[in-house]
Parts: sequence; C-alpha cells; structure tokens
Amino acid sequence: MTARTQDAVLGAGTRSPRVGAAVPGSRLDPWKQSYAARTAGMTASEIRALFAVASRPEVVSLAGGMPYLSALPMDAVASTLAHLVATRGQQALQYGSGQGDPALREQILEVMALEGISAHPDDVVVTTGSQQALDLVTRIFIDPGDVVLAEAPSYVGALGVFASYQAEVSHVASDDEGLVPAALEERIVALRQAGKRVKLLYTVPNFHNPAGTTLSQERRPEVLEICERHGILVLEDNPYGLLGFDRDPYPAMRATAPDGVVYLGSFSKTFAPGLRVGWAVAPHAVREKLVLASESAILCPSALAQMAVSSYLTDSDWQAQIKVYRELYRERRDAMLDSLEAQLPEAHWTHPDGGFYVWLTLPEGLDAKAMLPRAVTERVAYVPGTAFFADGTGHRHLRLSYCYPEPDRIREGVRRLAAVVRGELELHDTFGSASGRPSTVSPRPARVEFPSPEQP
Repeated sequence: MTARTQDAVLGAGTRSPRVGAAVPGSRLDPWKQSYAARTAGMTASEIRALFAVASRPEVVSLAGGMPYLSALPMDAVASTLAHLVATRGQQALQYGSGQGDPALREQILEVMALEGISAHPDDVVVTTGSQQALDLVTRIFIDPGDVVLAEAPSYVGALGVFASYQAEVSHVASDDEGLVPAALEERIVALRQAGKRVKLLYTVPNFHNPAGTTLSQERRPEVLEICERHGILVLEDNPYGLLGFDRDPYPAMRATAPDGVVYLGSFSKTFAPGLRVGWAVAPHAVREKLVLASESAILCPSALAQMAVSSYLTDSDWQAQIKVYRELYRERRDAMLDSLEAQLPEAHWTHPDGGFYVWLTLPEGLDAKAMLPRAVTERVAYVPGTAFFADGTGHRHLRLSYCYPEPDRIREGVRRLAAVVRGELELHDTFGSASGRPSTVSPRPARVEFPSPEQP
C-alpha cells in the first residue's frame, strides 16, 4: 500500500507520521510511539481534575489552595501597575536578564532576611513561580532512576516534577513535628545498601502542603547533619513560611546550611499567584547551572511580572499586607478546626499553626478517593490523600484547604463532609466496606503520624 493509499484508508485526521520507518501510533494519537520515555511519568493532577467541579458555585470547595486575593487593596495594586506601564513600559515589556531583575533580587534578600537568610543578589535566580525553580533543580540533578527523598505525604506538584524526570521517590515518615530524622537516616542507609543513588531531600518545612505540620526547630539541625554526612542536597520549598499565625517565622534551613540547601521562595502566597514570580537561592556552582537551565527553558522570566512585584514591594507596606493574610487565614483555620471538632469527631486531623491546609484521617475502613464522587454529589470537594504519595497510597487521608472560602462556607463544607462520612460509615457497618472497597489499612496510631508508604 502506498503512503497516499494508506492516508485514504486511515483518513486525514488519523494519518500516521511519515518519519523514516517510525511505528505508527494509535487513531487517537498517531505520535504515541514517538514520545520520549519520560512522558510515561506525566499524569494529570488530581487537584487540577477537581477544578471544573469545585468551581461550581453550589459546591463548597475545600480542595484548592488559592490565596484569598480579595484581601489585596486592588485599587492600590491597579494604580501601581498603571504607573509602571506609563513610566517604564518599554523596559517592562522588553526581554530581560535570564537570572532576573537586579532590583527585584535585592528586594528578595529583604524578604528572606525575615527568616534569617543572609545572601548576595547574585545568589538569587528569579523563576516563573517556584514551580519552575523546582523543575530546574530536578533537571540539573536527576538522572533516570536517581532517588529523591520526600516526606510522606508530599506536595503533589513536586511529585509530578520528579516523575517527569524519571526519579524514584522514596517517602520518609513524618509526624506532628515534621520529618522524622531517625527514619531519614534509616531510609538513606537502606537505599545506599540497595545500590541506589540518593540525590535530593525535598521538604516543605513550614506549614506543610498537604500535612499542615511544621518541622520542629529541634529536628532541623538533625536533618541537615544527616544530609550533609551522606552528601545529599536539601531542597527547601518554603512558600508559606511568612504565613504563621502565632509566632515569628522560624529560621530557614538555608540560614544555617547555605552550602547544603537550595531554597525555593514565591510571591504567590504573600502577594499574587497570577504574576508567577518565584525564586531559588543556591550555592554558587548550582546557581550558575540554574541560570543556564532557565535560559534554555524560557530565555528569561517575565520582565513585566518582575517589575510589578518590585513596584509592589517598593510602593506598599507589604509586611502589613502579610499580617492581614495571617489574621484572615487564622480565622479560617479556626473555623475549620472548630467545625471538625463539632461535626466529625470520628476522624483525626492535624492542627496547623500557619499556611493553608489541614490533613484529615478518616475512620478505619473508609477510602477518601472512593468517597469523593459521593462528596461532590453532596456539594463539597476535597483532595484525596492518594494524590500526595508517589505510589498512590494514602486512601484513608484527605487534604482540606481553608484559605479561600469564607468562614461560614467552611463550616457548611465541613457539615456536608461530615454527612458524607457518616453515610460511608453506615455502608461500612452494613456491608463491611464503604464505597465497595475492602478495608486494607492498619489501625491509626495514637498520635498523628504519616508512615512511609513502604511501611506496613
């Protein structure tokens, strides 16, 4: 059959690619056989998949971690942006430096000083959100099969990045005080004995996403010492560090170990996520490679977005605005915890002292992922815990976000969630398993603890 005849048989919409003797794909995707092997690790985020449902006005969304932008003084922000374009528009709309705007890098030092970080502007690489910084660090360190250590549970966006670069994620147990140092040591030793190359420890030490916990001050030097001794770089992801409710920020891990830590920061939670401005602070040699990797990926971050953030930091009382956010999120955290106590005493949950999230453990035998369709039917949304484990475990857990809904909506959302849980418990009592899924989880320990998925 000639190529022309084959096209006629397949139809114009399903023509197979004519690149050498390439094996044709499928009718839905004629390029299927041509993709790089690493695309096999690319999967849809369970959070993104919820957006279409959770954005419906009748649904109380306790799923997404969206900052409450109504708390921003929009008139002042609009005036700042208009003045920027009117007076510096040609610069703001032009190409910029691959490392980022020098003035903004100076201001980032002022922001990080609140967490004890002392650095030079040349140490800072501005990125398109801290998500790009996370991608760049993974890109320059990870070969297929290398191991990244991460808390159990861990940030779903990081797990997606690691999977896309074909890393093996090995979870380390955490509890109310964050990552457990003894478990970290044991995991590193076991992986090394198995011949694995452990490259990075990825951690969200402050107001963890999704667990809501904070790595204690006592454990931080232990974790750093273990990683230094084993030659493992620490990737400190800290978008929530300034959003504590009842205390000053903890010193960053980077503040005490600048040669062993790459620090990731973001303006998404303290200003506006739509501008997509984040940064990385890295040891000198690492920073050079980050700049090269960034230039090859995007050439340069948006000059307009960077100058907008810089103008905001110059013209506004940004620390007062962070205080507004802290008080607002504290009120919403309290609404969620009080409602859980009143409505859902059968469950267990963390008690965050900052950030956006509560991590909830369902009663024995229930499955958060299997329960989600029923919850959406009852007009409440959350993120199942399976999204936050590299191997898809965590069925008994779910993440609740309190940052965006008003307190009354949070209370109503928890009331609806409690009704769903009670319905699932009735099914479990009647048929032996809720949502048609057999119970395979072990009893919950007395304290809030998140064991590694590799543990029984």
